Amino acid sequence: MNKITISFITLLLFVTSLSAQDISKIYEKVSPAVVAIFTEENTVITESSSNSQTVTSGGLGSGFMVTNRLIVTAAHVVKAPKSLMVQFADGEVIPAKVISSYQTPDIALIGLTREKNNATLVSLGDSNKMKIGQQVFVVGVPLGVGFSMSSGYVSGFRRQTLGKNPFTNTDFIQTDAAINQGNSGGPMFNLNGEVVGIVSHITSKSGGSDGIGFASSSNLAAKLLLDNKMPWFGADLYSLSGKEAKIFNLPQPNGLLVQRVVVSSILGNMGVREGDTEVSIGKQKLILGGDIILAFNGIEYNTVDETLVKLAKFANSIDKDTKFEITILREGKVITLQSK
Repeated sequence: MNKITISFITLLLFVTSLSAQDISKIYEKVSPAVVAIFTEENTVITESSSNSQTVTSGGLGSGFMVTNRLIVTAAHVVKAPKSLMVQFADGEVIPAKVISSYQTPDIALIGLTREKNNATLVSLGDSNKMKIGQQVFVVGVPLGVGFSMSSGYVSGFRRQTLGKNPFTNTDFIQTDAAINQGNSGGPMFNLNGEVVGIVSHITSKSGGSDGIGFASSSNLAAKLLLDNKMPWFGADLYSLSGKEAKIFNLPQPNGLLVQRVVVSSILGNMGVREGDTEVSIGKQKLILGGDIILAFNGIEYNTVDETLVKLAKFANSIDKDTKFEITILREGKVITLQSK
């Protein structure tokens, strides 16, 4: 081994050691902002031989504080919880409720019932500046074993823009940092201590971390959660189309199957009914027996981008005093429910 090779190895070890020390310092600074999220009921998740979402059957996920009362997490962690509790690194537990949620990009915003005193906050960085090969680290509560960290690199990007509506656009950052059940909703940091991603899901044959994880980008989260006012309607909804729509005898091409409803939510107060029977249709697990939403305030639901834009504008116009109606299919009959 020549002197040049020895010098290169020495330099590589020095850089690696320096990087580890930098992450350790950043971790100490930002980790108190990370929280564990517990929901009362299990969450129905979609599974196949190659993909699984990273929330445990016991309703455990992660999140992080952006204000003294607001926490960002993954949408599939808080689909329709009957109770939602947030535990902090210091052991304190505070109840919370869902404020806004977007299923396809898998991001949600929840609010504490009271402010967290002396809260540690983190900020969202510019995910568009991230490049393949840059180092990142993830903090969360994997498998419920307590707050921990894993580090890795940006491996790639998976962006999909299907239209101008906020429901179907996705922007995921791929990483080889270890991600396991319970990490969902936790932050992925850059080396400046800024959140550049919200942990979403893994691609795995074993069900555990195989080195292919995905986090929704911080820029999309900022746009949809922090710069928007769309309320959470309070239900776990599944879009029906094609053969599924025919199976349910829908009077139109598309509908929203109501799987779970939070009683105190917008839809819950309107009297929307949730399902009661879990079945599998192919590889898809669904809860049947609930209402199917056909229209919001006269806007017939379908997956055409023009309609979804209209529905987004309608949802953004709602406040606590707004009166509107929804059209549903219940036990074969089309009926209308009014907001209260």
